[in-house]
Amino acid sequence: MNTFKLPESVLVVIYTPERDVLLIERADHPGFWQGVTGSRDSLSEPLGTTALREVFEETGIRGASGQLADWKLSNIYEIYPAWRARYAPGVTHNTEHVFGLCVPERLPVQLNPREHTAFEWLPWLEAADRCFSPSNAEAVLMLSRMVARRSA
Repeated sequence: MNTFKLPESVLVVIYTPERDVLLIERADHPGFWQGVTGSRDSLSEPLGTTALREVFEETGIRGASGQLADWKLSNIYEIYPAWRARYAPGVTHNTEHVFGLCVPERLPVQLNPREHTAFEWLPWLEAADRCFSPSNAEAVLMLSRMVARRSA
């Protein structure tokens, strides 16, 4: 039985109080840098649970729900043709929900080598420039505004 990915995912911008952002490089597309992304395991899985699970699976970082902020932003985008076979036939678009995860400092990262080959902590503007995906870049560029809103 073939199990397809759900076309609903999370994007998690992991950052420090100094606004350094963690980016990871895709194993299946060298040079494609991004934040943590991943699909829900089931329709009943809460998006915050998906976000924390994906952060741990992809980086080894254990986030706490108190550190995780739902940025109340969703992007709908066309799934890149290279990845469409992972979804049910006819599925062409994904809804991505954006979260931020503030960590106290540049934490050590333990990558899942099947998914990612390298990581880098970068100042937020450099990180935005490095992202291959427009939605990733836009989320990183929103960091200052989202952090200011959270502390207000």
